[in-house]
Amino acid sequence: MAEKPHLNLVFIGHVDHGKSTSVGRLLLDTGHIEPHVIEKYKKEADQKGKATFEFAWVMDALKEERERGLTIDVAHKRFNTQKFYFTIIDAPGHRDFVKNMITGTSQADAAVIVVSAIEGPQAQTKEHIFLARTLGVNQILIDVNKMDAVNWDQKKYEETKKAVSELLKTVGYKPDDIPFIPASGYKGDNVAKPSENMPWYKGPTLLQALDSLKEPPKMTDKPLRLPVQDVYTITGVGTVPVGRVETGVLKPEMKIIFMPANKVGEVKSIEMHHEVLPQAVPGDNVGFNVRGIAKTDVKRGDVAGPVDNPPSVAKSFTAQIMVLNHPSVITVGYTPVFHAHTAQVACTFTELLKKLDPRTGTVKEENPQFLKTGDAAIVKIMPTKPMVIEKAKDFPQLGRFAIRDMGQTVAAGMVIDVEKKEM
Repeated sequence: MAEKPHLNLVFIGHVDHGKSTSVGRLLLDTGHIEPHVIEKYKKEADQKGKATFEFAWVMDALKEERERGLTIDVAHKRFNTQKFYFTIIDAPGHRDFVKNMITGTSQADAAVIVVSAIEGPQAQTKEHIFLARTLGVNQILIDVNKMDAVNWDQKKYEETKKAVSELLKTVGYKPDDIPFIPASGYKGDNVAKPSENMPWYKGPTLLQALDSLKEPPKMTDKPLRLPVQDVYTITGVGTVPVGRVETGVLKPEMKIIFMPANKVGEVKSIEMHHEVLPQAVPGDNVGFNVRGIAKTDVKRGDVAGPVDNPPSVAKSFTAQIMVLNHPSVITVGYTPVFHAHTAQVACTFTELLKKLDPRTGTVKEENPQFLKTGDAAIVKIMPTKPMVIEKAKDFPQLGRFAIRDMGQTVAAGMVIDVEKKEM
């Protein structure tokens, strides 16, 4: 049986709009959770005076989260539909936890944005939609949740749909191409099963809408890019780097160059799950034996590419960022750690070029003096040591990054342009 295509799916939305409940319901109604598990959670929820939270608790395995009724960390759950095999990245909606959401959203192929029909879109809904856009999530679905709480009122649904459509337009999504689904995560209407309470709605359930997503393009036609996760030395075999092919194809006999190490070797063989492969394609996590490379030549964070199209080593790069959570302000000279693919490199902000309106992406201010939480901006960055980073439009997986400092993600963004270093 051929494996189904795999998609990473992120659920995002304002706190209390019912994200975790919708995910719990989806998993229950597709047979990925046993009903007795939900029953057990229901009893606990009732005892703690948190009735209706039982579905959410499926995702919120952390005890502390149960006590507080909030989603803190990014939980991963897998489920199958007719067409796809999904990994759900449940991203926190609560303001403090936006930082964890980045990790989730930057890996996502598609997003479900959950908006309550009671309140409609909130400030955070805007931020999440903009963030999904900034981090390059091109496919989204809108789950208009809590329809049970507004008595299945079509008018409430239409109002919410209109308000969300306006937001989507401002950041450059086309609302006409995006499915909107009136649903109740708590009661189960239009999640995996069609609703009898909303005869006025003729569209797909959430589950059906997920199957209308497009498979992310396997970027086999692009040049090879393989960020190294680890390097092993195996007796009698030699040096074996391990990593995931992001773009292109890795084949035996290929001459490859590791950057920024600037070391050339030849691929002898490729293995995945202890099986020898004739080639490795995007998504494959492989070990590959390289002739002519010593263990000390390459390390985590290096990227392998073809000799005639080596990975870009940045002297500097221009990026669009969103400041998520910074305790004070970002000014020129600030040098936090940038996490891009498997590399972690301290980089310096050398210019603050433009401050953008996070809702629309239009320029608010040229050469701002500083940036603070909630600001979107275009900035110029200089790595403190050689690092590989690519334009997001050429190599999306190597063009997105998170910026961490003081034990938290302070910003996230994508690369617009790279000034290459002569190697």
